[in-house]
Amino acid sequence: MRHSFYKAAVFLVLLIAALAFYIDHSWLYAYLVILPLVFTGVYNRVQGKHAILRNFPILGYFRYMFESISPEIQQYFIERNTDGKPFSRNHRALVYRRAKNVNDTHPFGTQHDLDTEEYEALRHSIYATEPVTDIPRVTIGSSKCLQPYSASVLNISAMSYGSLSKNAIMALNKGAQKGGFYHNTGEGSISDYHLMGGDLVWQIGTGYFGCRTEDGDFDPGKFAEKAANAAVKMIELKVSQGAKPGHGGVLPAAKNNEEIARIRGVKPHTTILSPPGHRHVKKPEDLLHFIQQLRELSKGKPVGFKLCVGRTEEFIDLVEKMKELEIWPDFITVDGAEGGTGAAPLEFSDFVGLPLEPALIFVHRTLEKYGLRNEVKIIASGKVLSAFSILRRRALGADICNSARAFMFSIGCIQALRCNTNKCPAGVATTDKMLAKGIVVEDKAERVYNFHRNTVHAVMELLGACGLKHTDEITIEMFVKGDEMVALTNKYFPDSVLNRVE
Repeated sequence: MRHSFYKAAVFLVLLIAALAFYIDHSWLYAYLVILPLVFTGVYNRVQGKHAILRNFPILGYFRYMFESISPEIQQYFIERNTDGKPFSRNHRALVYRRAKNVNDTHPFGTQHDLDTEEYEALRHSIYATEPVTDIPRVTIGSSKCLQPYSASVLNISAMSYGSLSKNAIMALNKGAQKGGFYHNTGEGSISDYHLMGGDLVWQIGTGYFGCRTEDGDFDPGKFAEKAANAAVKMIELKVSQGAKPGHGGVLPAAKNNEEIARIRGVKPHTTILSPPGHRHVKKPEDLLHFIQQLRELSKGKPVGFKLCVGRTEEFIDLVEKMKELEIWPDFITVDGAEGGTGAAPLEFSDFVGLPLEPALIFVHRTLEKYGLRNEVKIIASGKVLSAFSILRRRALGADICNSARAFMFSIGCIQALRCNTNKCPAGVATTDKMLAKGIVVEDKAERVYNFHRNTVHAVMELLGACGLKHTDEITIEMFVKGDEMVALTNKYFPDSVLNRVE
């Protein structure tokens, strides 16, 4: 192809010269197109960085062009309604319709193959009832808590300002205010855009953003000051995240502008590294004493921690120490390995951590065996989108659910898979001001509210189909293959681990 390029280039240059000489001088204008292509091809022939362009000096660009739009080609022309990862087209469309408050019904029957081993269904009752209008809520706050919080069954999971645009954060928070559910700040601390009236769960990561000293340690004074904000209803200590457990974050200097630095309590225009773990938490009692400190500093607000289950023996040790010291969290957020993130190494996303369902079963059963299940609420986080997924996680041990990506869909996310490039075309996962303007806050806030309201209503409709009135009545036996579900635990945890829990 290299020799073909040179031959073609010489031929075109001579052909244009001949046409201009013998026919019309206006043919010389063709050089405005041909000469740049010739110079580009010659440069690509001698450059040493790109093998494709070196071998195919002009045609090689088509490869990069198609690669750049491959997600769109896949999404718009190839994938079926039941395809698409991490969420199918049908599931994305369900959120869009509920967010827009339009018809969310589905025509002509299911598109799923019901004859596979993966099929799961809810066992309805012949004594179905009308869905109740009183939406169930769950009180979070153990006997150690002085300010318990009444939470919705579905809430907004952790997403920081900086990962999401300011317009996206404001729309989510205003929607949470109107719908009466909480909005988790993410580990990037409480920004001005989180304070639109919605209830907040303040997440504190290993970087202690918003409550850190100059050298990156935890600052009790700064924490107490922010925790006193009336919008902050609960405190969540992030131990690990499903999409990248045990991996610290990086805030690049280029992204660390004056505003981000002020919000996070760091020096602007410097690269900030978040360690993979909390620097003073080396054993179970360290974590529990830290939780106790946060509860005292926040004047008794509910305090919990978020983790992706990895080494099960470590969690059992932690629960044993809770019992011994009589210190426990008010809630535990269980994040599955299928959880989302703006950016993570592929190995962490694909191969680290346990999926949500077996992790939920394990955490629920462990707390139950040690007599702490009534004290500690469990929040499920990881691919929660439909009413069915909420009921299923409730049956496996969760009290309530958090969702991040579903609420992103509700404000316009199209699963473009560009969260890590700062070029989100929908203006959701970006700090680019021009792209963020695509989100009209008031309109998207209404869609957040609609999605939550319609999804919770669907939860109540499913409960009614089962002859139930409250999520507390849900059991695993309500699901097809429900009696086999606990067997998932045995797949991930050897008998020795389970016997220890017994």
